[in-house]
Amino acid sequence: MIGRRAVEQRSPGSAGPQPDRRTGLYPRTRAVVRVLPALLIVAGVFYDVLTPQYFTAAPFLSAASLVAAPLLSLGATVWTGVAGTAAMILVTVRFAVDASGITEIATVATVACLAVVINRLVSLGNARLASAHEIAEAAQRAVLPEPAARTGGLDLAVRYVAAQTDALIGGDLYAVQDTPHGVRLVVGDVRGKGMGAVAAVAVVIGAFREAAEQESTLEAVAQRLERSLMREGVRRDSVEVFEGFITAVLAEIPHGAQRVRLVNRGHPGPLLLRGDGTVRTLAAAEPALPLGMGDLGAWPDRVQEEEFPGGAMLLFHTDGLSEARDGRGVFFDPAARLSGRRFAGPDALLGELVDDVVRYTGGGGTDDMALLAVRRP
Repeated sequence: MIGRRAVEQRSPGSAGPQPDRRTGLYPRTRAVVRVLPALLIVAGVFYDVLTPQYFTAAPFLSAASLVAAPLLSLGATVWTGVAGTAAMILVTVRFAVDASGITEIATVATVACLAVVINRLVSLGNARLASAHEIAEAAQRAVLPEPAARTGGLDLAVRYVAAQTDALIGGDLYAVQDTPHGVRLVVGDVRGKGMGAVAAVAVVIGAFREAAEQESTLEAVAQRLERSLMREGVRRDSVEVFEGFITAVLAEIPHGAQRVRLVNRGHPGPLLLRGDGTVRTLAAAEPALPLGMGDLGAWPDRVQEEEFPGGAMLLFHTDGLSEARDGRGVFFDPAARLSGRRFAGPDALLGELVDDVVRYTGGGGTDDMALLAVRRP
């Protein structure tokens, strides 16, 4: 999903070289791969020249074309095949050309032709994949647009870090809206994956946009989301599986008041980071069922009000952060990791946090991670 890309997918927060979309290789690896066909041809020639007559360079020269096919351009693949075939001819004519030599030349030339065909097939597949990637990104932007960096007098930043490389659509969600009642936001995590989860995200985001403007209380917004999920579940039940179980936290930050109101539906509590480096988890005062589980029980949502002073930041996150593990299986503790640290702003906080998680897990978590930071200037 989008965030500041993060699509970064490993996320926008992550800095450093990114892999090439066509080959999936990082720049340094690509530089080595580009010269590998030439090295194979040179190695093959030396091998043939320095060994007895019954040794052949054909495996090296054939391998050069096969390496070039999926990784280099069409022109480079053709020239690699031509160079390999020419080299095979040159090392063969040093001796009397017999049936064995002709067979080796024909083998290298045939492999070179097959390499051109492979190159074309790979290019077509990459073009289709790139098209699907662009469509998925457009769909993601439509379902989960990135909020403005400045909303209702608050500084904002978001990140969406997908656990799977190049995955753009998932089940984590966030939305921010400036309303007459204050800046309202929601961060949530849909049970399950795939298009069912995406459908649930679309339902929640759409319902939130409407309810945030119309409802006078945060409790009423939560109930609107509940009803929307239940209604969508009934509508889809006979057609397809609908992932209607969503943990979520809703927040309302009134204009001009140093307070934040929260309604937590089974979601990890946000963190309050004060300007002096202290960190406190705003855990739910009373446990509540996730959204979409109203048929298991119903009780009034209760708003939890907390202090949100100037210079402080709120960090909302999904369980992809708190359930990230290191090599020993120990969970990442965001409150402990952020305690005592100061950040220039929400963007800096999320950038350093994403890098922290990548280092802690040795490359990334096993679940998507949505992060939203809000600072009261």
